[in-house]
Parts: sequence; C-alpha cells; structure tokens
Amino acid sequence: MITTAQISEILGGHVVGNDGDKIGKVEQVYLDDVTGEPSWVTVKTGLFGSSESFVPLDAATVEGENVRVPYDKHKVKDAPRIDDADQSLSPQEEDELYAYYGVGTTGTTGTTGTTGTVGTTGTTGTTATTGTGDVAGTSRTDRRADDDASVVLSEEEVNVGTRRREAGRVRLRKYVVTEQVTKTVPVQREEVRIEREPISEADGVRVEDFGDDEAVVTLHEDEVVVDKKARAVERVSLGTETVTDQQTVTEEVRKERADTDVDGDTTRH
Repeated sequence: MITTAQISEILGGHVVGNDGDKIGKVEQVYLDDVTGEPSWVTVKTGLFGSSESFVPLDAATVEGENVRVPYDKHKVKDAPRIDDADQSLSPQEEDELYAYYGVGTTGTTGTTGTTGTVGTTGTTGTTATTGTGDVAGTSRTDRRADDDASVVLSEEEVNVGTRRREAGRVRLRKYVVTEQVTKTVPVQREEVRIEREPISEADGVRVEDFGDDEAVVTLHEDEVVVDKKARAVERVSLGTETVTDQQTVTEEVRKERADTDVDGDTTRH
C-alpha cells in the first residue's frame, strides 16, 4: 500500500506491470475519504496515451519514482472506462473497478473493501487532500498541480540532409561524318626525246635497206591509285565522377513564445 508521503515521489513517474514493462505515466492519484491514503492511480493507455485507466493501489509498491502493480498492461488497458477521470469516483464506479481487478467491493455491513463506511450501503468513498471532505466519491491529486502556472514552449528545427535521385541519362553513340582529304603525290611519265648522232664511214655502219623504216618506243607513266581501309584509332567510354558543390537552403520555422496578460490590478494586496 502506498502512503500519502510517497505521492510526491510517484507523480511524474510510471506505472510498471508485474512483467516489468512500463504501462504508462502516472497522471492522477486518488485519496480515500476515510483513511486519507492513496487508493487509486490513473495511467495513460490506448493509442498515443489517448485515455486514462484506473489502477488500484492496494497491492502496489513504490520503486524509485515508479509504481509497480500486480497487473500487466493488457489488464489495465481493458479496465472499465470512467467518463470523467477529473471528477470524484462514485461508489458504483469503484465497485465496478474493484470487481474487475478482483480486489474487493463495498459491503453493506462491516468494512469489506476499501471504500464506504461501516454499516452504510453506497456511501461516499474518498476525498482529495485539497478538497473539503464533503464530496462524494474519490477525488484526485493532479500531478500537474505544482506547475499549473507554467506552459511548455516548443519550436521547430530544420534538419537538412541529402538523398540521391536520378538527374538524367547520358548515351554514348557513334556516327559517320564525311570530310575531304587532299594529298599530293609525285607521279612520273616518260616522254620521247629525239637524239641525232652523226655516222661516219669509220663507224662501219652499212646501209642494207634503203627505203621506209620505223622504230617504236613504249612510253610509261605513273597512275594515281586511291585505296581506303578502316583502322581503329581511339576508344571512347563513359564514366562518372563526383563533384561537390555548396547549396544554401532557407526554410521557415515556427517557435513558441510566452507572454503575460494581466487581469485586474495586481498591485493591490
């Protein structure tokens, strides 16, 4: 059982199940009207902590700032819902919760259970330490009571990174172009040249035939011949290289600020 002296220790802590897993954060502590001791604690459960569940403190123990209860998260999460957890618990609501957890119920005589008074059926259960003591049901001690005059300021921050994306494609292809090539080569040709040489009797040349005669000389010349053949001259390939540039990013961020509004004359005592 948790005492009132331990309330400040557990506010802001967590409710831990019997399997050692955290069930949720302590939201409110409810005190018994008769004994003044803590009898219930609420914890945020559901998706993103969207609802509050009641957990009895009869068999709870304090471990640092955490409260260990003999139930697991599923048991607490499936507990009967209370429409308004900020108000007092009625005896009927307490009975329903005690029956669910199997702790005990309010009796018509005696002191069975943790709520009610001796010999009274369905009377009030507990009041908060901040109440007047005449409110029916169970009241709460809010863990936010110490910082009711505070607000939480948030601000956005810019996280800049990079991600790789396809910027384009480069294709390597070859094609044929035609250009004029001019080359000069030397060519030779033979021409006829008439040479005359006098003959004397001393040369001993006899005239055998007198009449027509002829001599034939074959002339030669160079002819320009063009021949083309293909040969490999260069290999062209594609590769990539990384180039680092600097790019400036400008983005708007929102920041919360706090200010005060004064109602009335705060200088009066």
